[in-house]
Amino acid sequence: MAITAQLVKELREKTGAGMMDCKKALVETDGNLEAAIDFLREKGLSSAAKKADRIAAEGTTYILEQGNEAIILEVNAETDFVAKNEKFQVLVASLAEQLLAAKPESVEAALELEKDGVKIADQISTAVATIGEKITLRRFEVKTKTDADAFGAYLHMGGRIGVLVVLEGSTNEEAAKDVAMHIAAINPTYVSREEVSAEEVERERKVLTEQALNEGKPENIVAKMVEGRLGKFFEEVCLLDQTFVKNSDQKVRDFVKSTGGNVTSFVRYAVGEGIEKREDNFAEEVMNQVKGN
Repeated sequence: MAITAQLVKELREKTGAGMMDCKKALVETDGNLEAAIDFLREKGLSSAAKKADRIAAEGTTYILEQGNEAIILEVNAETDFVAKNEKFQVLVASLAEQLLAAKPESVEAALELEKDGVKIADQISTAVATIGEKITLRRFEVKTKTDADAFGAYLHMGGRIGVLVVLEGSTNEEAAKDVAMHIAAINPTYVSREEVSAEEVERERKVLTEQALNEGKPENIVAKMVEGRLGKFFEEVCLLDQTFVKNSDQKVRDFVKSTGGNVTSFVRYAVGEGIEKREDNFAEEVMNQVKGN
């Protein structure tokens, strides 16, 4: 029986197994869909679909530099144990290489990329079946520089937080890494005040004004107080306005200036940020599994 693309697609949707594994299963079973499902189950390759609705909020961040290009990405799994799994780490490194080479515009486009005829989506599905947990490519960003610039790359706690900095006009990689470490610790939102939108500044000014008035401050000094508090706001959200973690007597702006360069951009990923995590009782879960066996 001819194995059509539609049949392969249908089997993949039913099992969650990789495209090439589905095709092989259909060839082995002469196109019999039910027999192919059994074939995949016997080989342990149909488990991916069962994990599709699980929450993957653990995992790792990873950074790969190649010359004047670098990529930072986050790949999620269900537990921290899997993040330390060698097979998972090999997968993450392979994804980084493929994404940096192709530079897709989105995660959706990234999943369609192929290596040796196998799409990234299928590579991940195969890893899910092998490792036993839901795995997702969540996000990535590619940065470029010139020979006159430096990348600052830093992974905190083995990848729980990843930061990639572009230091323009300086080749001091150690200084760029120091800035990346600061960003990992303090978590600024912007590089400088110029990046904060006028709307956000005005919104913050309005909130601070109401706060001052509610505190009973005289109206004639409220405006001056608000401008002072706005300065504190910029220190909280803007990298260059912050006190440098490695030298409390110095602003990040001054440290960067001392390198002869300028921070033009940064990316900071914290594993699982923004993902709603389940509050599972791990001991209870293990006991339930033991009782089930």
